[in-house]
Amino acid sequence: MFGQDRNQLRQMYLDAWQKSQAGAILQPLEAMIAEIISQHPEYHAMLNKGEDALDKDFSPEQGESNPFMHMGMHIAIREQLGTDRPAGISAAYKKLLLRLQDAHAVEHQMMECLGQSLWEAQRNNTAPDENQYLLCVQKLAAN
Repeated sequence: MFGQDRNQLRQMYLDAWQKSQAGAILQPLEAMIAEIISQHPEYHAMLNKGEDALDKDFSPEQGESNPFMHMGMHIAIREQLGTDRPAGISAAYKKLLLRLQDAHAVEHQMMECLGQSLWEAQRNNTAPDENQYLLCVQKLAAN
């Protein structure tokens, strides 16, 4: 799914949402995307605009967060949990889930750690540090 073409990636979100709204049969990745979108009603109006959503730029400097980045982080976390990579992430997730009792809220907590890891990697021009990311999530689970 992941590549360098921003519009192509965004189109996948739009297509999955439109198919879901139409009651069409979804592929597993489309079903995951549609579920994530359904958990974010604040994105529905933007996604319902269709093609107009493809070219929109989101400026953190103006207080805008990128919904496609946000949903992509949900997907990344779910893929990490499915493969337990980094090793131990699933156990930390389960521990945090026991405390919060809300899988979506747990993913949002984990996103803070993932976002920090991605930001540091970009700043340092390195690969994300899986160990630091895992430690961050484990600290959340321990609190």
